[in-house]
Amino acid sequence: MPLKIFGKAQRAPSAQESIIKLQETLEMLAKREEYLQKKVGSELSLAKKYAVVDRRKAMMALKRKNTYEGQIEKLSGAQLTIEQQLMTIEGAHVSLEAMNAMRMGARTMQTIHNHMTVDQVDDTMDDIREQMEVAAEINEAISQPLGGELYDELELEEQLAELEEEAKQENRIGATKREASQQSSNTQIENLPPVPDSKLLEEQEFQNLQAEMMGMNF
Repeated sequence: MPLKIFGKAQRAPSAQESIIKLQETLEMLAKREEYLQKKVGSELSLAKKYAVVDRRKAMMALKRKNTYEGQIEKLSGAQLTIEQQLMTIEGAHVSLEAMNAMRMGARTMQTIHNHMTVDQVDDTMDDIREQMEVAAEINEAISQPLGGELYDELELEEQLAELEEEAKQENRIGATKREASQQSSNTQIENLPPVPDSKLLEEQEFQNLQAEMMGMNF
């Protein structure tokens, strides 16, 4: 709805435009407050400086400080009002967006349901069940053996028994070969000549050498 300001109709700003404008105003007020805080500190320093040497200058500095503090207080009130207004608009904007989304979803569901009724769904489900039953019957028919049993259970049992007997026979032959190989290894070890003792050989050689020396003396 257009607004009339000074006799001219203007378009009402959108929520996003108002939010941006309020945020910019808050930034401007914050910078202004920072500037005034510096002025307050400066005037306070002057008041302290001239408190003893020049009372008139000290009083003027205090007056300016109080003026700046009054402006800061007004800015703080304006900032609080703008912040409250900003939060209210943001909340309303979020609610509006949520409502628009839900309204769009409702229209989409309505469009979908215009092309689909409960009776149509029931008919479709009946068709699916019928086709699933047909598929089950076809699978059962395909799985049936042709001309009775393809394999004779008794013949399979006989083949299995033969394989078991062959495996047992191979195990017995392998065990016999291992036993014979072990006995042969033990026999070869027993027939090896004994390893001479090095100490006994040295003693024998020493005795022989003594005997030779005694023979030479005589």
